[in-house]
Amino acid sequence: MFRPKLPDVPTPPPTLIPQQHHHHTPAPAAGRSLSPYAGPVAAVLVGGVVLTALLAAVAVTAISVAIAAVVLRSLVNGANRR
Repeated sequence: MFRPKLPDVPTPPPTLIPQQHHHHTPAPAAGRSLSPYAGPVAAVLVGGVVLTALLAAVAVTAISVAIAAVVLRSLVNGANRR
């Protein structure tokens, strides 16, 4: 009694899609191949990663040395005051 009656939805007729076969031929390469540049590009990338890691290690070391210097200075100043 209190349930709504939904209208009947007609089902659409099945449509057949014709299959088309495409034969894709790759375009001929224009110019030179990029394979001779693979070695130098890889060397530059690896060198950049190594240099970035070394720079990060130097930065972390510098920060830790600075913190140690501040702590030692405060210890030495505290000992001189006593």
